Amino acid sequence: MLVDARGCSCPQPVIMTKKALAKESKLEVLVDNNTAMNNVTRLAKSQGCTVTVKDGEIFGDFIIEISK
Repeated sequence: MLVDARGCSCPQPVIMTKKALAKESKLEVLVDNNTAMNNVTRLAKSQGCTVTVKDGEIFGDFIIEISK
């Protein structure tokens, strides 16, 4: 499942990710700032998920791969 949280300010990316994690076991979350990347990563790890962060195609974007 893809969660596109680019352009959203915190806590919106975290809320979107939390809702998606309730439904899916694998996610890709797109964010466009370090704060959102850190907060989404922290949420996923607190839920016991495996997290991988990659640079996106656009400068400053991050792709956060999350799996339970």
